[in-house]
Amino acid sequence: MAFSGDITRNRTAAWRDSLLVDHAVFRVLWDNLAEVVPGKLYRSNHPTPARLAAAKRQYGLHTLINLRGHRKCGSDALSRQASADLGLNHIDMAFESRGAPHRDRILRFAEIYGTLDAPALMHCKSGADRAGLASGLAVMFEGGSSRDALAQLSWRFGHWSRSRTGILDAFFVHYATVAEGRVPFLHWVEHEYDEVALRRNFVAGGLSSFIVDRVLVRE
Repeated sequence: MAFSGDITRNRTAAWRDSLLVDHAVFRVLWDNLAEVVPGKLYRSNHPTPARLAAAKRQYGLHTLINLRGHRKCGSDALSRQASADLGLNHIDMAFESRGAPHRDRILRFAEIYGTLDAPALMHCKSGADRAGLASGLAVMFEGGSSRDALAQLSWRFGHWSRSRTGILDAFFVHYATVAEGRVPFLHWVEHEYDEVALRRNFVAGGLSSFIVDRVLVRE
């Protein structure tokens, strides 16, 4: 039976959809959970309910931030139910992995971060691209450098900077080139950042994009 989006009707279908359609079978075997801001913010690929419960026990989590946005898939339904069962705040904060980061989404994330009930765990699907972007943004919100932010977009999390997802790296590089040391990061985002120009000027590698998009089937 295909998953309808309602976990109360068929939990087995939710697990089947999560494991086989959303590729959680790989995440059962491997996760890339890491600390972003000590004692405050962590990142990972989409956690299974068991991994989320373990992370809450280990880090004392209060909040789960879903960087995929609300989706009609088994993984989404399972983690929402697990969050409710564990008493976690669940926040939807969708980012893109292959487009220039949107100004309004960055500013919304800054608002969320400013009132965050920490410790929090952020996740996307693979924990590589959108989680890397959000982690880099959090580093900048904390007063870090673009170099520190770029370290969150690393191959060790599964991020490929030469594919279309490299536009996320280009975002931080652009700030470093035109504004770092001159204006604060959020001021630049709000008043100077041109996402259309960034998208127009970015060129991705064809082979890397094929691997990320077609072989690894990233969102």
